Amino acid sequence: MDIFDSIDDETIEEDDIVLNYLESERRERVIRERPDNMSLWDDKKFHRRFRLEKSTVQFLLTLIESKIANVTNRNNSVPALQQLLLTLRFYACGSFYITIGDFAGIHNSTASKIIRKVTEAIASLRQEFVTLPANREEILLVQEGFFNIARFPRVIAALDCTHIKIISPGGNTAEDYRNRKGFFSLNVQAMCTSDLKFEDIVTRWPGSTHDSLIFSNSAAKFQFDTNRFQNGLVLGDSGYFLNHYLLTPLSDPRTEAERLYNESHIRTRNVIERCFGVWKRRFPVLSIGMRCRIPLAQDIIVATAILHNLARIRNESEPPVDPEVHIPQQPQFETLIADQPGHQHNSTRDSMLEYFESLIN
Repeated sequence: MDIFDSIDDETIEEDDIVLNYLESERRERVIRERPDNMSLWDDKKFHRRFRLEKSTVQFLLTLIESKIANVTNRNNSVPALQQLLLTLRFYACGSFYITIGDFAGIHNSTASKIIRKVTEAIASLRQEFVTLPANREEILLVQEGFFNIARFPRVIAALDCTHIKIISPGGNTAEDYRNRKGFFSLNVQAMCTSDLKFEDIVTRWPGSTHDSLIFSNSAAKFQFDTNRFQNGLVLGDSGYFLNHYLLTPLSDPRTEAERLYNESHIRTRNVIERCFGVWKRRFPVLSIGMRCRIPLAQDIIVATAILHNLARIRNESEPPVDPEVHIPQQPQFETLIADQPGHQHNSTRDSMLEYFESLIN
């Protein structure tokens, strides 16, 4: 029997319905107008929408253009500058890709690809913009900046962690990302200088991870352990373990020197809290939360840290608040005290107490 004899009228009718549906979906290609944001907005409005000044955007473009530019202009490809501005707008508001696409006059799937590509290009600049001091001169310069805050000597970094909200990653390990406040996050460790520039950033740990565990497994700890920074000190809160280079506050100060030590420690270490605040205000996507896969979220965190440092290097002011972007109130995380004796003796801290005693006398 011929195979076509087995095909009845009902099957043919169903095929006709599918064919008609497919033909009805064919639409004439529409090229949406793409705004020229560099000329459309004045300096203040541009700064508010893209979180960086025009001159900084142009400078950044020179650093990454070769990595994001399309090989050809065929098919109405998106120019490198528009790709960069689209990505900055995403960092500025954390909207869905369809909203960002509409803002730039492109399809949401194209917006998604562009954001990933540009973010990876910016993150590749990490070794140029996020570094601990590399030589004696840089160490002394950083130490001087910290000393000028509250006369705490030898400090080269303030250390802390902050939570960046993400969607549930799914899978068997999803609950590892749920922090003690109940939402999914990455627990991001950072070190910064006295002028609020990131020196180091670690993005790979889920929200349930204790701060001290992150530092114990970090490359920065290895560098301090191997005495790369000579007599340099790190200031951390009581969530970290005290050692010969990482100093924490005293839990029960008893003398005037101990109280002065704590006061100076707290004021000096406070720069990392301020750094987190400035960083998150500049790039609200960090406070709103990210609806993307973890690898991209990690790259966005690194990329925005680089842009934060770039803005600090170029002496940019904080961008104006964007009334179109709603930033939810950020939860406060209490410090989880590391398991260590309350008045533990430490040779480095003891020498610091002698120094503060000398300031009193």
